[in-house]
Amino acid sequence: MNSTKYTLKEVVTARDEREFLDLPKRLYKDNRNWVCPLDNDIKAVFDNSKNELFADGEAIRWIALNGEGEVVGRIAAFYDKEHAYSYEQPTGGCGFFEAIDDQELANTLFDAARMWLASRGMEAMDGPVNFGSRDSWWGLLVQGYEFQPLYANPYNPPYYKELFENYGFQNYFNQNTYIWRVYDDNLNDIALEKAKRLMSNPGYHIESINMRELDEAAENFRLIYNKAWALFTGVKPMAKEDAQAMLQKIKPIIDPDLIYFAYYNEEPIGFFIMVPDLNRVIGKFNGKFGIINQLRLMWDLKVRRSCDRVFGIIFGITPEYHGKGVESAIMRHILENYVRSDRNHYKTFEFAWIGDFNPVMNRMIEHYVCATRHKMHTTYRYLFDRTKEFKRCPRMGVKRREE
Repeated sequence: MNSTKYTLKEVVTARDEREFLDLPKRLYKDNRNWVCPLDNDIKAVFDNSKNELFADGEAIRWIALNGEGEVVGRIAAFYDKEHAYSYEQPTGGCGFFEAIDDQELANTLFDAARMWLASRGMEAMDGPVNFGSRDSWWGLLVQGYEFQPLYANPYNPPYYKELFENYGFQNYFNQNTYIWRVYDDNLNDIALEKAKRLMSNPGYHIESINMRELDEAAENFRLIYNKAWALFTGVKPMAKEDAQAMLQKIKPIIDPDLIYFAYYNEEPIGFFIMVPDLNRVIGKFNGKFGIINQLRLMWDLKVRRSCDRVFGIIFGITPEYHGKGVESAIMRHILENYVRSDRNHYKTFEFAWIGDFNPVMNRMIEHYVCATRHKMHTTYRYLFDRTKEFKRCPRMGVKRREE
């Protein structure tokens, strides 16, 4: 769908894709906080040989041109049946939105995504989201524009919020990002006392990951994850091969001082999985990630150790150990055995994607990890039937245990 000022062109050729990838590089060229994503990361989302969601889904991309033929906007629309039909109404997604500050342009892009999704049976669209896992390219930045984004986390100018909301998108949920400044912050007294009390029991101990035993680490991770998260509605247990694939994927950038497991009588009961934040290094690559830049990345991470920020990917504690201070004990262990040692070269730890629909996790981060919220992203939803009642994402509830 075209407006009087703008023409949409579907991305079908290599040149179109190049325009799609290069637009944000022009829009953000004077923004010192934006970090250029790796082209290959974006291209992989729309590659049906790499993205398994194409098995029962579709995706489309457009670029928008002004009257002079200059690319001034872009958007993608997509759906997969498994996720689409898990909601009250079939819901697709739009994402990878970028545009100059013009509501007519934004409306043209949103209209194209809406009409394409409606033609495929969808009745709503979430945006801006990813055609893939939630931990990448998900949500619109609405607070924290002054901070550099984490790797594969969205960054956008403040006016995008108005473009989405003026079109009619409504807040489905917020995603919080927390920061723990290791040189400024400490664990609070209550958390410290809990940690000390817990660790006075000789049955408890905390260890960093053993790189020679990654398969065992993957299995411990899976066992904890399935106990910690399977109690929540809408969360599927993790298979053994998925846990192994996750650790293999991050293996090249693993810092053994950033991944910890907690045990009680040798049983795994908790984990903190963290990695160096690649955004502190890859910005200078301008999206390119050939063999030379891959070597440069490894040199910066492993030799120069120039990354000063940690990305907390995921953490979890098995339910029977909630409230005992395991979270605080892990953070105390990190603080006393690594952060305050000569080995440490990191300054901040960030924990992303803590949804406001999960109050338990937010309280855990704030009160036991003692981190401070400093960024927020919003996932919006647009109902195609404008007379239908809008409902925010339900709070994540713990399933009732069988009596």
